[in-house]
Amino acid sequence: MSTASPLIIALDYPSMDAALCMADRLDPSRCRVKVGKELFARGGPEIVEALHGRGFEVFLDLKFHDIPNTVAGAVQAAAEQGVWMVNVHASGGRRMMEAARERLDSQRLETRLIAVTVLTSMSDADLAEVGVSSSAADHVERLARLAQASGMHGVVCSAQESARLRDICGDDFLKVTPGIRPSFASTDDQQRILTPAEAMQAGSTHLVIGRPVTQADEPMAALSAIENELGL
Repeated sequence: MSTASPLIIALDYPSMDAALCMADRLDPSRCRVKVGKELFARGGPEIVEALHGRGFEVFLDLKFHDIPNTVAGAVQAAAEQGVWMVNVHASGGRRMMEAARERLDSQRLETRLIAVTVLTSMSDADLAEVGVSSSAADHVERLARLAQASGMHGVVCSAQESARLRDICGDDFLKVTPGIRPSFASTDDQQRILTPAEAMQAGSTHLVIGRPVTQADEPMAALSAIENELGL
């Protein structure tokens, strides 16, 4: 089921059963869902197939990073499962990203391909330890430019970075933003957060939201509250 919603609900569960129980409480016409490493490692392609069977478009968040041919093959395998979007690490470089995009194009696969710039958990000090002398903000911009030049449809970025990336890369370049907390929700362990409305106004195109929906007593009521904040 195709949806125009900017909302992606993170199914960050340690088991396939738990993830599908939550999916059964959501409306695929009003959100997409994200499958990350742990859930995919436990459920494999079967979890994607089960979510597709329930009508959901799936963002497969596996962050591929390897030699170009290996990443191209992995991206093709993901796209052939029919996922809506998959991602790679921009730090894998131009040849890796171009190989992945060229593989999708050659197979006429329409899966969105985006790149992770700098993980939101990484500080300037963390980057310095791995030999990156620039700030996290500057490195995000550098990698976003490279991702766009390499044919990516967009990037994963923080809400604080989306305004600058909109200026650099344009409105059509996808800016997928985690760490979103609606006005009604606890901040949990997140330090740098924005509300959904603030993030969209800043330039984010899609919002990844987990606990404010998945830990709510009524997930669809929480989703409705977020839609109201966004004026949807």
